[in-house]
Amino acid sequence: MNPQPIPHIVDQHAEEAAFLWLLRSNAVSAIHYDLDDLAELDNRVEAHIDGLRVTGDYGWKVCEANLEFKEAGELFISTVLALESNNAEKLKIVYEVLKANTELQNGFVSALGWVNPKFLEGKVSGFLASKSSFWRQIGIAACTVQRVDPGDHLKRGIQSKNHGLCSQSLRAAGKLGRDDLLELIKKQLTSKDENVRFWSAWSAILCADRSESLSAMLAFAKLESSYGLQAINLLLRVYDSKKAKELLALLKDQNKMRLVIQGMGIRGEADYIPWLIDQMSIPELSRLAGESFTLITGVDLAYDDLEIDQPEGFEAGPTEDPEDENTDLDEDEDLPWPDIELVRAWWETNRNQFSSGVRYLMGKEITHQNCVSILKTGMQRQRKAAAMELALMTADGVLFETSAIGSRQQQLLNV
Repeated sequence: MNPQPIPHIVDQHAEEAAFLWLLRSNAVSAIHYDLDDLAELDNRVEAHIDGLRVTGDYGWKVCEANLEFKEAGELFISTVLALESNNAEKLKIVYEVLKANTELQNGFVSALGWVNPKFLEGKVSGFLASKSSFWRQIGIAACTVQRVDPGDHLKRGIQSKNHGLCSQSLRAAGKLGRDDLLELIKKQLTSKDENVRFWSAWSAILCADRSESLSAMLAFAKLESSYGLQAINLLLRVYDSKKAKELLALLKDQNKMRLVIQGMGIRGEADYIPWLIDQMSIPELSRLAGESFTLITGVDLAYDDLEIDQPEGFEAGPTEDPEDENTDLDEDEDLPWPDIELVRAWWETNRNQFSSGVRYLMGKEITHQNCVSILKTGMQRQRKAAAMELALMTADGVLFETSAIGSRQQQLLNV
């Protein structure tokens, strides 16, 4: 028997659960969250969901009413409750909300990854067998977040003429290490659709192709594309040192300085550190250069007292001036400000620990063991880098899901 609900408490559970999910969706790519932090945040989300579970239909009615806000967090909470209830009417409601507001699918798919797999039995298979390309796309996404191979559905998705379904299926193939589909994946490299071309090249590289997929990916790095950072994130991990330098030089020539700095951290060669330290004198690039310095050396600028306060007069992101048209958030907000003189002194003292031409991640050579260690103890961006390195080590390597529920990740990593 469910306890008598207290309306304002139930409302608070629904509001806090949706807010914390939104916070979590940002935290999975944050520089200042590690796995323990993520697991703790997940526990807070789960506690509020549990507060809704115990009130039964009353809690559901509150969540259903909140769907009127048309926000991904509210859809996430309602979908979790609907899936766990296995109630056809509740499921129909969240399905219809998603169908009418497809831009909210991040919250819906997140719920599919959140619940225990037993609550997905019969539902995901229904998505995959649907006549609708949209629902088949959702089915592929559900399998991907749960790291379950959708079998032949993936092959059919890659061959689909629907660009959304095709892109989702290509991405899934790379994440799931389906190198048996490599030739099928590469056939999409010449697609007219940009998204399909990108995810075809991305997955082909993850499946160990080092031929035309690299050329296709290079086009995304060279041109003005929303996929620029993701392109260099792969290319600089698989290129040899000479090709990596050529790509970084090209980006410099194009004055894409943020990509150059991020690329040096991705590449991980200590030869780039003196140049990175020089960039720390430029306020707009300082913190980003510090992050790349950390990715290579493993030095925590804040913990090791190599940071300074924000320079006086520096402003990034929105200001309080109502006439300021800049509404973009500060991309480097949570990064420390490096003290360039202290960083330079640290490097002069420790540079002999690093060899020229060797790739490093968090101060150690990139090996399977070291990458697993970073997955256990690193911050989220560092963990994503380690996961990508691990996946690239073998053709059929599954990309570790650093966005999964923290407790599940801890279980997989034995921490």
